[in-house]
Amino acid sequence: MKTLTDHLSKYAAYHRDPRNLLSHFIGIPMIVLAVAVLLSRPGIEVMGLWLSPVALVALASTLFYLRLDARFGVLMGGVLAISVWVGATLAQQSTTVWLSTGLALFVVGWIIQFVGHYYEGRKPAFVDDLTGLIIGPLFVAAELGFMLGCREPLREAIEARVGPVQLRQRPVDA
Repeated sequence: MKTLTDHLSKYAAYHRDPRNLLSHFIGIPMIVLAVAVLLSRPGIEVMGLWLSPVALVALASTLFYLRLDARFGVLMGGVLAISVWVGATLAQQSTTVWLSTGLALFVVGWIIQFVGHYYEGRKPAFVDDLTGLIIGPLFVAAELGFMLGCREPLREAIEARVGPVQLRQRPVDA
């Protein structure tokens, strides 16, 4: 089983340009929220809770994150709970509001991601390994933590494997 450091290092190898990191701080939360919105239908209200496919996805994701790291698992569980709540709120609106919000967040989030990878000069991590789709949100949380001075040994372990974040110049097309 891969460790937290293994997963984050593999993902980080595709994300060493600060412009790409910035795009992920914007695009990944949009995509996570979009998935929560879009998977919030069909759903039913049971004892005041909106139960839909996103609840199962969020639960499974949170368990995966908790298995990797308790602190990040709790953080990601909270983020996903907020996303599920927003998704449930939008799912109970008209189909136009629900669907247009979900699709807009999804499409714009991915456009932002691909712009970031243009600067990186490298394809997204999920192209080579689908686990990149679940590691992406965790990576954003970890990078934010690193910027705030948290989890320094983890940051050092990742950088020992893939190097520090650095500005790379994208070659000019001839």
